[in-house]
Amino acid sequence: MERLTLACGGVALNSFDDLNPDCLGHAGLVYEYTLGEEKFTFVEKCNNPRSVTLLVKGPNKHTLTQIKDAIRDGLRAVKNAIDDGCVVPGGGAVEVAMSHALVKYKPSVKGRAQLGVQAFADALLIIPKVLAQNSGFDLQETLVKVQAEHSESGQLVGVDLNTGEPMVAAEVGVWDNYCVKKQLLHSCTVIATNILLVDEIMRAGMSSLKG
Repeated sequence: MERLTLACGGVALNSFDDLNPDCLGHAGLVYEYTLGEEKFTFVEKCNNPRSVTLLVKGPNKHTLTQIKDAIRDGLRAVKNAIDDGCVVPGGGAVEVAMSHALVKYKPSVKGRAQLGVQAFADALLIIPKVLAQNSGFDLQETLVKVQAEHSESGQLVGVDLNTGEPMVAAEVGVWDNYCVKKQLLHSCTVIATNILLVDEIMRAGMSSLKG
């Protein structure tokens, strides 16, 4: 009932005693339809609906689950984009650019910290590698092409999953959510730092036992 009032714009009442024109909503078409063994009531042509329902049909439960997951992921992606107010190029383009920037930054770091910068740069390339591999292309060859194209053009270049060739993600409309990338970078740095801290604690513990 709550969703029905959101869709039609009316106000839910406990009795007709309080009914007045301001409480009424609007629906241009209401009908009942039978699908299989179940009956559904459809409420359509509402003015400015604030709630809608998607009817998903499929040959079996497995297919329905896949369709529902795809729709849910798509809706969440749209919501994230609206909340963020921006998007970033997809297809691994952001990861390739960040990896390239870290490699250029590495010489400015002294000592063993250079190894950490290089490890971070290599880890970021896992995303375009996995995209290429899952699409059936040679991951090393694809990655080399993408990195070369990025270095030459200076643009955010990702992997075209249809051809395995480099693509300028923004030009073909391949985007990722900003909040997802931000959380990815935050999580991986926090996890790596925590693992290193635990490793140091374990070493200290072993040294204490030996002493």
